[in-house]
Amino acid sequence: MTRIDHIETLILDIPTIRGHVLSMATMRVQSAVLVRVRFSDGSEGLGEGTTIGGLTYGPESPESIRSAIDTYIAPALTGRDADDVNGAIHLMDKLVRGNRIAKAAVEIALWDGLGRRLGVPVSRLFGGAVTERMPVAWTLASGNSATDIDEALQAIEARRHNIFKLKIGKRSVREDIAHVARIKEAVGDRAAIRVDVNTAWSLHDARWGLRGLQEVGCELVEQPVPARDRAALAELTQGYEIAVMADEALNGPEDALAVTAGRAADVLAIKVAQSGGLKRASEVVAIGQAAGLGLYAGTMLETGLGTAAALQLFATVETLRWGTEMFGPLLLTDEILAEPIRYADFCVEVPKGTGIGVTLDPDKVAFYRRDGGPRLKTVAGE
Repeated sequence: MTRIDHIETLILDIPTIRGHVLSMATMRVQSAVLVRVRFSDGSEGLGEGTTIGGLTYGPESPESIRSAIDTYIAPALTGRDADDVNGAIHLMDKLVRGNRIAKAAVEIALWDGLGRRLGVPVSRLFGGAVTERMPVAWTLASGNSATDIDEALQAIEARRHNIFKLKIGKRSVREDIAHVARIKEAVGDRAAIRVDVNTAWSLHDARWGLRGLQEVGCELVEQPVPARDRAALAELTQGYEIAVMADEALNGPEDALAVTAGRAADVLAIKVAQSGGLKRASEVVAIGQAAGLGLYAGTMLETGLGTAAALQLFATVETLRWGTEMFGPLLLTDEILAEPIRYADFCVEVPKGTGIGVTLDPDKVAFYRRDGGPRLKTVAGE
């Protein structure tokens, strides 16, 4: 029996290509926690746990993710059957409350290791891929209309993106609507426009906001009100034609069930890290499918590693009506994968190969690691 021998973590700090302006923070660096699990047969698995804007987005930070893994998760899993991923998930849930991103990072590494040992992609472990490529949105978040318009037009011309999500909520509702209108007018019918408010609006503001956004041609608004205010989200969902998407309100299958039961969204933004891992994210998918809601593959702005893991799962979903936003690696100034994920013809391609399908560039990892420690060795077979 192959056992879990050792779990190690490190934090990477990689600059973004521009300031990424959200309602609660402006990101200029993305910090990702990488996980490597070594197994007794010499095989290895890689995972990633990433959040947005430190602690401004949610209760986990890069530092807390690493601490939870090193202090609580790694000692509990060391010595266990490496192939018993479900058992590891149940044990983590029993011993560690919350900390979904930390648990997701370790779980991804366990699936990656299992896929590599079996010689199959992780998508096969979830029933098999039904697609090799998926539509991919790009987030316009410079905070400046002219800059965003230029960025959008360049992406359309390069055939990289024709779906754009605008980050709003930092300015007044009136100013935000005007900003969205300018961009929609500039791209016309060549692209779809959506917005993400990141919980910044009150219910009163959201009523005006959704009405205005609907009138200027926006097709979807993501999490306009605080995550805890499910009743307000439900009122907006049922009161307007524009699609309403739940994001911060979704932290695993329990939340997904509550949102669907309360008719509090038209669309579920499914994030692997926020769900607590690939398995829990697959359960959110199943709940959304059963409820007849639209599905959208969300991102926590992961590097290529976490993005590849998410793509393995989402490739198994028959209908992602609202596509994906798996653009995380494109927001970073540098690539940490030996072979980058491919983006072309307005789509992102699912990495081929065993496990999650990607390998790290050890020199890039060494350059961006926060602690300046020794170079992380490559995965066996790289």
